[in-house]
Amino acid sequence: MNDTSLLRQDARVIGLVGLAHGTSHFYHVILAALIPWLKPEFQLSYAELGLLMTVFFTVSGVGQAMAGFVVDRFSARAVLFGGIALLGLSAVMLSSAHSYVQLMLGAFLAGCGNSVFHPADYTLLNQRVSRARLAHGFSVHGISGNIGWAMSPLFLTFVASRTDWRTALLSAALLPLAVLALLVWNRHALRPEPAPAPVAAAAGAGKGGALGFLRLQVVWMCFGFFLISAVALAGIQSFAATSLVSLYGMSLAWATTAYTAFMIASAVGMLYGGFLGAGSRHHDRIIMLAFGSAALMALLLASAVVPAWLAVVLMGAIGLVTGISGPSRDLLIRGAAPANATGRVFGVVYSGLDSGLALGPLLFGALMDANHPSGVFVGIALFQALVILTTIGVGSKTRVVAVPKTA
Repeated sequence: MNDTSLLRQDARVIGLVGLAHGTSHFYHVILAALIPWLKPEFQLSYAELGLLMTVFFTVSGVGQAMAGFVVDRFSARAVLFGGIALLGLSAVMLSSAHSYVQLMLGAFLAGCGNSVFHPADYTLLNQRVSRARLAHGFSVHGISGNIGWAMSPLFLTFVASRTDWRTALLSAALLPLAVLALLVWNRHALRPEPAPAPVAAAAGAGKGGALGFLRLQVVWMCFGFFLISAVALAGIQSFAATSLVSLYGMSLAWATTAYTAFMIASAVGMLYGGFLGAGSRHHDRIIMLAFGSAALMALLLASAVVPAWLAVVLMGAIGLVTGISGPSRDLLIRGAAPANATGRVFGVVYSGLDSGLALGPLLFGALMDANHPSGVFVGIALFQALVILTTIGVGSKTRVVAVPKTA
């Protein structure tokens, strides 16, 4: 295959997988975005609303660990298609909910659909993208997720404010339907042809059969990294906008803009982070510097001593620095993956992300119910600082070269 054909193939795979990942992240915040409508409709506390998101991410986290085994055993493409279909069905179910239990069931179904994306996505990227562009593939993958996070509250609040929250959810169901149709049309680009297996990341990594990788300490360090960083992210996703309204007296629309600035800046950071990660051997240092800076800015937001416009800027700056760390994070984790276990490792490790996103809404929702909006940003800063400790542990166990190993 010549260079032009290889570039075209890489770009198509990266684009398709990124689109699917963006759809997944769009659904991460469909309930959080509709809190101003769901709270009075169902007479719910912030803790009860947080529990809905906890159900979503708990189901997703447990399912993700299992989905990694299914992906390695069967086809990443088929698993990905099934997950996208479940997301669309969950939005339809949520739109017809007339009780808190029905909202729970819709969140459960959405969590099932969301569980497949990381093991399926990363397996497809590792198998179908050339090693020279893999860091950029990880970068686009992260960017697309952040675009999904950013677009979801904008889209849902726009539709709900002009119609109602049920129409907003029904409109959201059209996205996975369209994406699924596009992926099926281009299914040949995602055909499940395994590429040569990577060299084991640690001595003895290939021993112990399908569960042998669970004995690797670095895998669980990566899990802890995702768990802690995701708690901080959950605070931003679920209650940062509400906290900004209380702390700075800004409108909900302006606070939502601050969240969108966080996500868009994070996507920009990931784009730069792809180039930075591809040319560096010290991914742990990039991550530590990024999260240290983010923690300091979160504390500044908690103090409420800056004007409202600067609070929006600070939200964007936090997104930028954490986004830069994204590709380096994924390259660190890839270095922990034993031979023929990409799906399993990414499934287990990324279940830490869902676990943190499940715990976060409960913690930060309780702070909001106790009327401590500044505590939300203090908590975000605390967990971002703790990320640095887990990064030191992962970095001491794994050193990823500038150009990733062939998958």
